[in-house]
Parts: sequence; structure tokens; C-alpha cells
Amino acid sequence: MHIFLRVLHFKLFIPALLLTLFFSQSAFCLQTEKETQFTEGIGHLLHGNFKEKALATKQVADSGDSRAKSILQAMLEGKLYRVKKDDTLVYAEIKSAQAKISSALTGEQLGFVKKRKLKKITINNKLRSSLKASLARIDLASPSSTTRLQAVNKLIKNLTPRDSLLLAELLQKETDNKVRKALATATAIAKLKTDDTTQILAAISDLSGNLNPAVRNELMTLLGKSKDDAVRAKAESALASIASSISFYGFIEKLFFGLSLGSVLVLAAIGLAITFGVIGVINMAHGELIMLGAYTTYVIQQLLPNSIGIALILSIPAAFIVSGVTGIIIERSVIRFLYGRPLETLLATFGISLILQQTVRSIFSPLNRSVATPSWMSGSIQINPILSLTTNRITILIFSMLVFAGLYLLLRKSSIGLQVRAVSQNRAMARAMGVKAARVDALTFGLGSGIAGIAGVALAQLTNVGPNLGQAYIIDSFMVVVFGGVGNLWGTLIGGLTLGVANKFIEPWAGAVLAKILILVFIILFIQKRPQGLFPQKGRAAE
Repeated sequence: MHIFLRVLHFKLFIPALLLTLFFSQSAFCLQTEKETQFTEGIGHLLHGNFKEKALATKQVADSGDSRAKSILQAMLEGKLYRVKKDDTLVYAEIKSAQAKISSALTGEQLGFVKKRKLKKITINNKLRSSLKASLARIDLASPSSTTRLQAVNKLIKNLTPRDSLLLAELLQKETDNKVRKALATATAIAKLKTDDTTQILAAISDLSGNLNPAVRNELMTLLGKSKDDAVRAKAESALASIASSISFYGFIEKLFFGLSLGSVLVLAAIGLAITFGVIGVINMAHGELIMLGAYTTYVIQQLLPNSIGIALILSIPAAFIVSGVTGIIIERSVIRFLYGRPLETLLATFGISLILQQTVRSIFSPLNRSVATPSWMSGSIQINPILSLTTNRITILIFSMLVFAGLYLLLRKSSIGLQVRAVSQNRAMARAMGVKAARVDALTFGLGSGIAGIAGVALAQLTNVGPNLGQAYIIDSFMVVVFGGVGNLWGTLIGGLTLGVANKFIEPWAGAVLAKILILVFIILFIQKRPQGLFPQKGRAAE
């Protein structure tokens, strides 16, 4: 039995050994072939003309040699040279008449030589494109999906009909969805460059509606040079589909920017809506209260320079307190003596606004201050090649909705909110029921001022902080309040978003200044027909 097992093991061992030797020999031959390909490519780089160098870059890139990328990158950057004496390929850093060199093949440091002893491996524009494409081919084998995606996007600009086979092979192996989509686009573009009408028509069908800018360029090129009626008709149809998609996403982008502007207007106006609606004060210092919130953000960021995100979060309650306390002081010291005289409150608060501006100039100087943006608010979200949404505006849009929701719940669900609504609707009756109207007025003015401070925190992320920051938003805030309905939170929300969207849709053809003028004219005409705004407030504010 043991003898039988030994014979069986021996019989199995021989085929296994032969297979191992076969695959080892195949691998050795493949490795030798790759090394030969790399060596030949380097030789053409050293002495070839531009056409030979273009072929050589592809040879070097396709060899799979670990040195290929650094050599081609150095050649692209103009740092690849050969030593005239012995044709050693080197990287060189030119310093005056001397050059520090190292071997491109071994990495060995070769010290300094005179510049005249080196010959630069020169390139032209066509070869530069070939180099970029070759570097992209090397990156296609990277284990990082991000690197592979970047490589495909670079390669798309320099595709040839022969690349379709390579791309199709890579597409079969690819597992990342984004890279697969990019490879499919690149494969179809490569097929557009062939002479096979069937392949071209199939590629156009695959590219219909594709928003990659390279696709549109290639289809327009094909439309210009093709004489085939079927190809031209198909290309025109695909271009029309792409144009329709671009128009749709352009509309979405304008809508987003309009909503983001509207959210800023809502934040700036919502505090004014409370003070104007409840106690009837025309507060011209509202913009300066926004400015105080922005400067509070700047100060806290200076105190916590290494924690920008934490500083921004702490700025929200801090700005609310600073602007809110300032508002209560203004109400207790000036406004309380002017109730019932709106024009005098306008003049008094205008004077206060000048005092606040000068105070800030004296403390921080007239120069604008920059507030850093946290990393989680930086950059943008790329929906597709046409549509990109900036993260900071998305954050501010969400933040303004949260502030609105919090303020709405406070006024609707809390005792102080009930008292505020009672005073706004019928002050005399509220007093008769035991509500301390003077206290409610102070808290209401402080609440509205505090919300203005929070608006300043948001605005600090969109613009520089300066003494005149609030002046840019005070007129817009009054427009939003009057348009939406004095003292009505829902009116302020809808009015602010509506004006923001309208402004962004008018700007492209009318310009920024004329757009504001047209919106102002619209509001004037609207108020003539509906003096109480979109959502009129009940009680004393409506009168």
C-alpha cells in the first residue's frame, strides 16, 4: 500500500514540476521581453527624433518598469538629460553653469558636472501630449481608484483608435463604478476616431447625453469632418441631447445659487422681521448687529487658530449673545423712549449704526478681516461634469433653515413666544392679561438682534469681515420683510428665497446692478397692489 502511494505521489509530482517549469519559463520570457522593450525605448529617447521619441514614450510606459513614470515625468518637466560623453541618462537640476545629476536608471547620485557636458532630452507640443497620455496609461494600473479615474480623464484628451482595445480590456477588469463609467466614455470616444461606420454609430449612441466636455468636442469634430449622412444625423441628435442636459443642469445650478442667496437674505432679514413686526421699530442699526456677529466669529477664530471648525461652532452662540446683549442695551437706552414714533426710531438707530461702525474701526481698524473656512465647508460636491454645488453654500442653506425652524418653534411653542405674539396682536389686551410688555419688547429686540448676529457668522464664511459689512444687507433685509409681510416668519422665508432666486435668474442678462433695480421696482409695484405683503400679519403690526 505504501509503495502504491509513493508511486502515485511521484506520478503527480512530475506533471506539477513540468507545469511549474513551463510557467516560470513563460514568466521569465515575458519579463525579458518587457526589459527589452524598456531598454529599446530608452535608446530611442536618447538619440531618436521627435517621431521616434513619441513611439519610445509608449514603449517605456507599456513596459511596466517601475522607473518608467519618473523618467517620463522628468522628460515632461524638462529635467531629463543625457551625458554627452557616455550617454548616461540622468535627472539634472541646473544651477547656473553647474548641474546636480543623478542616474535615471539606478537612482545613484552622480554629483555635479558642468552644464555644457549635458544634452537635454527635448520635446515639442505633440510629444508633450504623447507624454501625458503615456503617464496616464501608467496610472491606469494604479491600485488607487482616484488615480485611475484621473488617468482616464487625462487620457481622454489624447485618444487614438488603437486605445479602444486597451480601454475595453481595462473596463472588463475595473470594479469601481466611477472609473468604469469614465472608461466606457473613453472607449466610445476612441471608437469615434476609427473608420468603421458601424463602430462610430454605436459609439455615438453610447455617448448620447454624456456631459463630459471631451464628448461634446469630439462629436462636433466628427460632425465637421464626416461625410456620412447617417453619422452626421446621429451626431446632431447626440449633440442636441447633450445641449438639453446642459440647459437643464444650468437651470438647477441657477436655482441652487438663488436659494443660497435667498437663505442669506432670510438669515439677515428674519431678526428684522421680529423687531419690526412686534414693536414697530425701523432698526437701521440691524446691519451693524450682523457686522458684530461677523467680528465675533473673527475674534474667536483668532483665539483658536488651530481649531477652525470648533471656533466656527462656538461663534454661533457667542455671536447671538454679543449682538443680542447689544440689542437689549440699545432698546433699554434709546428705543424705549421712542415707541410710537417710527421716523424718530429710524433716525436714532441710523445714528447708532454710525457709532457702531466707528467703534469697530477704532478697535479692528478700517481694513477688512478674513475668516477661514473649515475643511468640512470647503470644496464642492461634483454632481456631474456640468453641475457642481459649493459645500459652504449648501451648509449655509441648511443652517438658515435650522435657524428658521428653531425660531418658529420658539415663537409657537414657548411661553415667551406666546407673549410676543400677544403683544404684537394687541398690546393693551396683553397688558391687561398681566403680560409685561416692556420686558417682552426688550427680549424681542434682543432676540432679533441675536439672530442678526448669527447671520453675521454665516456671512463671514462668504465674504470678508469689515465695518461696512452690514450696509450691504440692510436694504435687502427691509425689502424681504416688506415683500413677505411685516412680522410674518413664513413671509420672510418665502420672500427671501423668492427674491434670491429671482435675482440669480435676472443677473445673467441684466447684470448685478440692474437686477437689483428691477427687483426693487417689482417690490414697489407689488406693494402698491398688496400693501401688507405676501402674508399680512394680524393685529397692531398690520395697522
